[in-house]
Amino acid sequence: MKRVVVGLSGGVDSSVTAHLLKEQGYEVIGLFMKNWHDDSVTISNECPWLEDSNDAMIVAEKLGIPFQVVDLSEQYKERIVDYMFDEYSKGRTPNPDVLCNREIKFDVFMDIALQLGADYVATGHYCRKGEEIIDGKPVYKLLGGKDNNKDQSYFLCQLSQEQLTKALFPIGELTKPEVREIAKEADLITAEKKDSQGLCFIGKVRLPEFLQQKLQPKDGVIVTIPSDFGQYTKPAPKFENKEAELNYFSTKFSYNKEDGKVVGKHQGAHYFTKGQRKGLNVGGTKEALYVIETDVVENVIYAGEGKNHPGLYRNVLFVSNEEIHWIREDLTLKVGENMQVDARIRYRQPLENAILYRVESGLYVEFENKQSAIQEGQFVAWYKDEELLGSGVIS
Repeated sequence: MKRVVVGLSGGVDSSVTAHLLKEQGYEVIGLFMKNWHDDSVTISNECPWLEDSNDAMIVAEKLGIPFQVVDLSEQYKERIVDYMFDEYSKGRTPNPDVLCNREIKFDVFMDIALQLGADYVATGHYCRKGEEIIDGKPVYKLLGGKDNNKDQSYFLCQLSQEQLTKALFPIGELTKPEVREIAKEADLITAEKKDSQGLCFIGKVRLPEFLQQKLQPKDGVIVTIPSDFGQYTKPAPKFENKEAELNYFSTKFSYNKEDGKVVGKHQGAHYFTKGQRKGLNVGGTKEALYVIETDVVENVIYAGEGKNHPGLYRNVLFVSNEEIHWIREDLTLKVGENMQVDARIRYRQPLENAILYRVESGLYVEFENKQSAIQEGQFVAWYKDEELLGSGVIS
């Protein structure tokens, strides 16, 4: 009998995951990951992890499976939180959920599971795992979930073959309503529970408030850039080769205060991210203002009017060598090669046509259509059909 450790988070998805595995005849153990207890960075007065671990325990009792809480808060602080503060202070936007899966759930947590004699680790992600024998060896594939509204493969875009070997995603074939239905039939307390929002396991946190506790406020100005700004309209030069062209179009626009007009104040450029609309608190414009660039050195936020402002759009991005990650190592591009793919730069974004170009210094992703708010620090993930082949951090 194969033993599976399930990360029980106290939500409906992981509850149904455990229930299905038990029905399939696995020996199931439920583990709740406690990832936060730093009171110096208080999240809010409510303490959701207590309520969640309690729900997870009730589900485990109902299913008749052993249950325990593991405290991973030290690793979480080191690998996720400190990294986030560091990235934000540099004006980049990290994705804690992607990192949490790579560093915590399928690394630290997986090690604990294997120590418990587990054959597999299962999570309640909406994605699927495929397998194909290539050159006599099994190759594992990460496939999108059947529920298009909930496909969570993007969050797992940094997993490796080794991690996928031991992973199971039992609800990947189901839609969210079907999962809730199964939970109801199995009489699980989490059947009607709302989906949690916020950082992976820190609880119900609002990012700016969280950041303000570690990154000091510092007053700066908000400058609006007109949509006919010179850099947007100047014709592109003639290029010697494709790489020169890609380099040109992946380079972001640069601004000075003199390029626009000061329309307001802010408390720190490092609290803002490209494409953000809320929190600027500037009135009197025809359309809403969007952040088009943040300068954390000069502490200036550049904004543009309307979500179609040209400062928000680019169609090429770059990933440096050390940030390129292939789940399908056998498909790794060599320098000079390219590949037609579908790609996304954020969770739930519809897949877009793109071409990958591998060069000496890294990888360019050229989209057919311009993308809004390409943000350094975020992950770009590329797919073929429904399979996620690889990903990288946007530089």
